[in-house]
Amino acid sequence: MKKPSITGSGIEFREPGFWETVREVFLGARRPFDCIQVEVTSRCPGRCTYCPHTTLKDRWQARDMDITTFGRIWPLMRKSGRVHLQGWGEPLLNPAFFEMAALARKAGCQVSSTTCGLRMDPELALRIVESGIDIVAFSLAGTDAASNASRCGVDFERVCDAVSVLQNVRRDRTGVHLEIHFAYLMLASRIGAVRGLPLLMERLGVHAAVISTLDYLPDPGLAAEAFQPHEAEKLAGAAAILGETAAEARRRGLGFHYELPSPGGAGTTCRENISRSLFIAADGAVSPCVYVNVPAAVVDPRRRVFGNVREQDPLAIWESEGFRRFRERLACGDPDHSCRACPKRFMK
Repeated sequence: MKKPSITGSGIEFREPGFWETVREVFLGARRPFDCIQVEVTSRCPGRCTYCPHTTLKDRWQARDMDITTFGRIWPLMRKSGRVHLQGWGEPLLNPAFFEMAALARKAGCQVSSTTCGLRMDPELALRIVESGIDIVAFSLAGTDAASNASRCGVDFERVCDAVSVLQNVRRDRTGVHLEIHFAYLMLASRIGAVRGLPLLMERLGVHAAVISTLDYLPDPGLAAEAFQPHEAEKLAGAAAILGETAAEARRRGLGFHYELPSPGGAGTTCRENISRSLFIAADGAVSPCVYVNVPAAVVDPRRRVFGNVREQDPLAIWESEGFRRFRERLACGDPDHSCRACPKRFMK
């Protein structure tokens, strides 16, 4: 593996030693963090109707994370099981993407990413397979052109072609380590389209689908597309469709994962798993999750930033009083204001 050229970080990039590897791999020792989500870029070619990149386009801050900033995350990576390279943008637009993936792998992490698929070609697919990345997810909001129309600028057939290109290279190179997933956003107005996922996955060789709902509302007018904990009838209908679709996926030997808000949920946990994960924006800012740090030049009462890895030790940021208190308040049922209306608190 080519040694990453990190300069100016002041950090020693020591790979996990033999006994560390034995403890983690053979003895099942768990690292303190399950995942670090890193926004390698906030630039995106898509114009999805439900995304703040579109609704706040005039005030959007398009930026790439530089490799030196990424290198500052090393102390966190050494304590994390996975690094997910994606935030509010298309990660493969960052020219340092594979250098970042290599450094995360050097830290002993599994590495994954989510892409719109527009940049995929055989050369890029080969680099992905050879990089050691173990999961690449392709974003969808429907299972045909009509139901996926909310993803403006990201043609449905182009995404399917991108999946096929990566799948062909993966098979040609016997890249058994790499799984191809769908990151599927289920909108209330297109709820029936999810039924088509198992057949589409089987046709394209997709291993698993992870279903999410519209939990961040960049515009109040999108509320009807979401699923809120108090909408019991709406949630029951969604649960029935998802349950049937999951059974069909299992029958075909496919992975199918979903969660919905529960009307009776305690609201003391979070699907983003903030007690064992965190989000780092392209400018190095550290937040509990991607939803409380949208890169737009607006006054956002939901924004929560507890430090910046460019200026502070990332572990010290995690252990700071403010960040620790943020996590504790959620667990105690008295969440921070930014979390109070979030459906992810009520997901089983």
